[in-house]
Amino acid sequence: MRVETGLIGRGLMGKGIWTKLPAALVALAMGISAVQWLSNPAAAAESLGMPLLTGLGLSSQVGDFSAFFVGTTVFCLLGIFRSNTTWLYSAAVLLAMAAVFRTSAWLFHGASLAGTLIVVEIVLAGLVLLSAWLISKPAV
Repeated sequence: MRVETGLIGRGLMGKGIWTKLPAALVALAMGISAVQWLSNPAAAAESLGMPLLTGLGLSSQVGDFSAFFVGTTVFCLLGIFRSNTTWLYSAAVLLAMAAVFRTSAWLFHGASLAGTLIVVEIVLAGLVLLSAWLISKPAV
């Protein structure tokens, strides 16, 4: 008898762990960044090339960046454990939009071009989309 719920069947092992590995790596990276923003925001800000602000600026930095990294992690994990590509697409959109808006900051507002960070965001979005594609492929 085959189990169809939980971590077996449609869940974590449903299509094979390898289909979910790319998204799991992204979840791990985003989760590490989330923990860093919550535990050591000065180092997290420095890793993104910015100073740690004070007052309301600090509140915005920690709140917004933590929300981004935790949200992306949660979306990836929901997609992985539920074998639900909608959650993975949500994570990919967040990552891709970060790259788009970094580029627009450079084009329209005089920001330095954050080429390395843009490439990382595009690669991470691509990994999540790869998992979504692998999960959605019919079983052979």
